[in-house]
Amino acid sequence: MKKTKRIAVEQCCTYYNIETSFVVQLHEHGLIELSRSGEKSFIEYDQLPNLEKYIRMHDELEINIAGMEAIGHLLERLQNLQQELKRLRDIRRH
Repeated sequence: MKKTKRIAVEQCCTYYNIETSFVVQLHEHGLIELSRSGEKSFIEYDQLPNLEKYIRMHDELEINIAGMEAIGHLLERLQNLQQELKRLRDIRRH
């Protein structure tokens, strides 16, 4: 059984100097995943780069949650289009 590494949301927020409500909002909008154990919420280590990206968007670029959601959707579409283009180029070569 694979054991995932995670950190308590409160501890994570202290480290990044952010409000817990910000992380909860990101989770509620589907931008990051949280897990629960008893009364505590946790974020897995592999989600931390995403959290850091959203913190930068919020703090440095002053983008709100709805804007982050739109940007995330557009980035996902761009990645899908890039994969499709690569697939079509591979087909064309053969």
